[in-house]
Amino acid sequence: MTQLPDSSLSRLFDPRGIAIVGASATPGKIGAMPVTLLRQHGYEGRIVPVNPRADAIQGLPAVPGLDALDGDVDLAILAVPAAQAAQALERARPGGIGAAVVFTSGFSETGPAGAAQQERLCAVARERGIRLLGPNCLGFMNVRRKVYATFSPAPANGIVPPGGIGMVSQSGAFGAYAYSMARERGLGLSHWISTGNEADIDVADCIEWLAHDADTRVIMTYMEGCRDGARLRRALAAARAAGKPVVVTKIGRTQAGAQAAASHTAALAGDDAVYDALFRQYGALRARTIEEFFNLGYALDTWKRPPAGRRLGIFTISGGVGALMADEAQDAGLALPEPAGAAQARLLERVPFASARNPVDVTGQAVSEPGLLLATADDILADGRYDALAVFLAAAGSSEALWPTFEAFARDMQARHPGVPLAISALFPPARRRELERLGCLVFPDPSAAIRTIGAVAGLADEAGSASCADMPAPAGNAPLLPTYNEVQAMELLRQAGLPATPCTLAVDEDAAVRAAAALGGAVAMKVVSPDIVHKSDVGGVKLNIVGEEALRAAYAGIMGSVRRHCPEAQIDGVLVAPMAPKGVECIAGVHCDPVFGPVVMFGLGGVFVEVLKDVSFRLAPFGRDVALEMIREIKGHALLQGARGAPPCDIGALADALAALSRFAHARRADFSSVEINPLLALPEGQGALALDAVVLRADAAA
Repeated sequence: MTQLPDSSLSRLFDPRGIAIVGASATPGKIGAMPVTLLRQHGYEGRIVPVNPRADAIQGLPAVPGLDALDGDVDLAILAVPAAQAAQALERARPGGIGAAVVFTSGFSETGPAGAAQQERLCAVARERGIRLLGPNCLGFMNVRRKVYATFSPAPANGIVPPGGIGMVSQSGAFGAYAYSMARERGLGLSHWISTGNEADIDVADCIEWLAHDADTRVIMTYMEGCRDGARLRRALAAARAAGKPVVVTKIGRTQAGAQAAASHTAALAGDDAVYDALFRQYGALRARTIEEFFNLGYALDTWKRPPAGRRLGIFTISGGVGALMADEAQDAGLALPEPAGAAQARLLERVPFASARNPVDVTGQAVSEPGLLLATADDILADGRYDALAVFLAAAGSSEALWPTFEAFARDMQARHPGVPLAISALFPPARRRELERLGCLVFPDPSAAIRTIGAVAGLADEAGSASCADMPAPAGNAPLLPTYNEVQAMELLRQAGLPATPCTLAVDEDAAVRAAAALGGAVAMKVVSPDIVHKSDVGGVKLNIVGEEALRAAYAGIMGSVRRHCPEAQIDGVLVAPMAPKGVECIAGVHCDPVFGPVVMFGLGGVFVEVLKDVSFRLAPFGRDVALEMIREIKGHALLQGARGAPPCDIGALADALAALSRFAHARRADFSSVEINPLLALPEGQGALALDAVVLRADAAA
């Protein structure tokens, strides 16, 4: 069923009438700015100034309080001191006002007293069915409907045109800067929203509402943090389902879990890694710089659909810049397939000194021969081997004499090859640049920025794994909770959850070890089981390839003696006996319970690869096989799993199934366990599956 937009937020962001509490006629006061902007820019709804000390403000009749409103007002703007905000809202009739924007600071951001004041404001709003934006925010703008519910000076210095970008920011200062940058870049906005303290409406609510908004095609978001992970996941899923790309700048890179040295997963799954996993999983593009933030928003808004794949064609009039662009393409993960041989031959016949490979250097001949650029591009794109085309024209873009050639090229390319989006790098005058953008062409003065942007937006086509779990099997049934789990119990728990776990037995004496080995048959591995010993090999707690009763008894005695010498205070449960593992590639899989987003699954190569190289990937649980395959392909060590240096390829499908099963277990039992780690998770040769050889499970109440 298609989820409908929140009607309460529609009353907020598209109000029929607006009351400004604390309205003023004095320039510079925050209560004066929204009245001025609404009137100046032609808001067509009703504007009601609220001020008990004035009969009229800026030529509009005023009322003394919200209780004096006579209908047709959806939104109240509160521009009064924090101490008066709740009192002002108390005068609203229940159901009479749909939403309020609270500009004022002095709430939870100031400490306990401010937090109590904010809670009182929220309680009053809840009693009257009023949604709150803020407090301590710059408000919002609905550009197409000319709603300027803000006291930011940014629109007073020039407004942005209506367009398809919805912009939401947790920071008012960054939001005002972003609005000004959008104006300078010529980007059109549908909405501009700042969320402030997020006492009620948060950034996720705004993303979800914009996902359903007919005027919005692209969502640009600035985030500092998130208190409700489920709500943000739902919002990103809604945007993805609506086909609306989300560009995110997320600040704050901490390693909140780094102190948990006993768990690789917790140590590596810092806040930033979890957010990265979230954005990847839901197809949101993360911008690391402000320039990238705007380049991505610009590209996604100008290109109505991003490239369907990562095959790029580069055309240039400069061989040197073509090489630079090729280097950038490689760094961005773009492929540069060569044109068909016949197309190369036709170009060289026409321009013998050209370079017909990719990059295609048509040289300065393209400037003196107007039809060359289009004819060559048309020929090379004819067989469908490119997903996007980047063209470098240097300073030729500033020539008015050549403008008709370039305009015709962009227009004809759009008509003949609509599935191959075009980016041109050249020094065009602003008016010419805007004309090309209206034709659906990206324009960059910097060719490197053009290639990096293409690489980022082309990545949207790679995010094929569904973040939905609707088609997943039901989670494994709950096994009974134990006070603590040793390795044997942990392996049994995972086996019940559907993971492939090696059979193992806990032996409490030499006789039990002999019986366990006899039941397994063949060579066995033995290792101490103790909740107090993390690195068992360091204390002589591991013996491998043990065969025969005499060797088993000697190994058991050797392990116990060595461990007691090195760790005399350690609790020892016994010795684990398991069959020797077959040959394969050692991997690691783990679960860390993030306080905001819940269980996060990690995957990487085992041993020093995870500890030193930190070559791991993360996804939020639960997920299916496709997302698990994405995780596996994402690590740099993926080549080792494919079969490097003559080794057989691993059973990557079985590995993905194990990760998906782990994610379902983690989600189903998220209240019970703080972390799970399987190390190693052995990837066997193709067709032979995967095998968990060791596991550590920590109960939620035992995490400390």
